[in-house]
Amino acid sequence: MRNIVERLLNGDRRALARMVTLIESEAPQIRPVLAELHQHAGRAHIIGVTGAPGAGKSTLVTRLVRELRKREHKVGVVAVDPTSPFSGGAILGDRIRMMELAGDPNVFIRSMASRGSLGGLAASTRDVVRAMDAAGYDPIIIETVGTGQAEVEVMRTAQTVLVVVAPGMGDDIQAIKAGILEIADIFVVSKMDKPGADQTVAELAMLLSLDPGRRKASWRIPIIKTSSMKEQGVDQLADAVQQHQAYLQESGMWTQRAQRQVRSELQTLIVHAVMDALKAEVGEEEWDGLIDEITRRERDPYTVARELQARIGLKDTQAEA
Repeated sequence: MRNIVERLLNGDRRALARMVTLIESEAPQIRPVLAELHQHAGRAHIIGVTGAPGAGKSTLVTRLVRELRKREHKVGVVAVDPTSPFSGGAILGDRIRMMELAGDPNVFIRSMASRGSLGGLAASTRDVVRAMDAAGYDPIIIETVGTGQAEVEVMRTAQTVLVVVAPGMGDDIQAIKAGILEIADIFVVSKMDKPGADQTVAELAMLLSLDPGRRKASWRIPIIKTSSMKEQGVDQLADAVQQHQAYLQESGMWTQRAQRQVRSELQTLIVHAVMDALKAEVGEEEWDGLIDEITRRERDPYTVARELQARIGLKDTQAEA
């Protein structure tokens, strides 16, 4: 492990690939290594790319990476794919679409299975981003599964969030009305060469104008039209991403977003620790028995939860109140 860490910190791609594999497999020796990598991370600009399936996220990310490489950036990409219902692994659709980038030594792409995680991100996404960050990749792009409103989780991981909307996809606008509006730092209307692109831009502009919080904000959300097929608008998108990074750093929002990320990660780690303690205390057979008793209405879930809470040494704060 010591050898892998040293090689990773020196930018060795094979060491980084090995580290990511260990993270995904939840190897027992990985926690102290991640604690060490934490000291070497925190420099990268993390860009989240989200939007409904079919909006063109993967193709857009490919074009954006190419543009960032022209600007001499060393780019990492985490593409979170839907989980295969048969193997439990990533379907790897994003990796296939990004094959043209595979030969670039300054681009590192990793597909990850969502494995049922809420929020459109795999549970280990933050740790993989941390490893890429420590290896010197900057920026790092996270492309999420594309599951609608649940993707608000990307806001707690990335500093800049791109919400991708395709013309003619009315569901996209409905999802934005229902909550995704709040997470966007930049809107991207993809497939601008298709009919309805200008109408989609107008609808987004109207939604932004009706949001009182956005009207008062110092960052005015840009709406960028792009065409990955014709390679139009991607340079303007890269400019907008860099402008948002500069805005975050100059306004002090960079630190605030870092604190938001740390708060979310701590809460996630604590929840996982509690669940691990519960699994160690309660066997599968007992767990199934409790489920059956509650289902038959012989017991209630509130009392059982309090009992299990006491068994793993947690205080019942509601009872104390």
